[in-house]
Amino acid sequence: MIDLVFQIFLPFVLSALIVILITIVAEKYGTKIGGIIGTLPTTIIIAYIFIALNKGIIFASNSVAVVPAEMGVNIVFVCLFAVLAYRSSIYAFFSSFFVWFILSTTLFLLNLQNIYLSIIVFITSMISMFIILEKKFKIKSQGKRTVHYSPQKILLRGILTGTIISISVLLSNINEVLSGIFTVFPAIFSSTMLITLKEHGPNFSAGIAKSMIFGSPSVMSYAVSIHFLYPTYGISFGSIFSFIISVFITLIILKLRKKIS
Repeated sequence: MIDLVFQIFLPFVLSALIVILITIVAEKYGTKIGGIIGTLPTTIIIAYIFIALNKGIIFASNSVAVVPAEMGVNIVFVCLFAVLAYRSSIYAFFSSFFVWFILSTTLFLLNLQNIYLSIIVFITSMISMFIILEKKFKIKSQGKRTVHYSPQKILLRGILTGTIISISVLLSNINEVLSGIFTVFPAIFSSTMLITLKEHGPNFSAGIAKSMIFGSPSVMSYAVSIHFLYPTYGISFGSIFSFIISVFITLIILKLRKKIS
């Protein structure tokens, strides 16, 4: 019973509450700030605290090595969704998730556990996808609009993310890479894209996508930090120091946001 609470219930509740809170706060702003704030490391913190407590610090450190590369896959997912959303939301959803599945499966089969190679994959993906949206498709950021998040939508988003984080903690009993991949499953990305697409159309959704790509180094920096800091400082201080680093990166990104159109 204790294992059930520790591996499923607590990660589910905590991550769901965090997502609900960040949703309410982030979506009150325009696509530049909202998209960037939405990429702050939140659920990944909960996931890796419980993975480390469940399987040990070394396992967690090894598991997180694939996360930057998987964030690169998520960036491809977001970019593809934004571009295909101009055709239809259903087509965009299933096509982008199909590509996500293929690329994530490739990372799993390659058993990627080299943090430096993982960072290279992320940087390559981020730069190329941002250029595609910025230069090729001329995606513009959108101004502040009210996004109508009903209690049902907020609850559904929390439940979806809480479920994914619980699964990632459970998968730590099976495989390091698989667990790492699921800690950054694009639950928040996909729900954000679907809700904003329905509320305000493809231009607003694409603007959010570009900002989420621009803000993605926040999560990547947290993952890289705990990879190196967990073995040295442990779970508590490793998580705190890593979060401070990611917040610093986020502040830099917010300063630079005016440079994106």
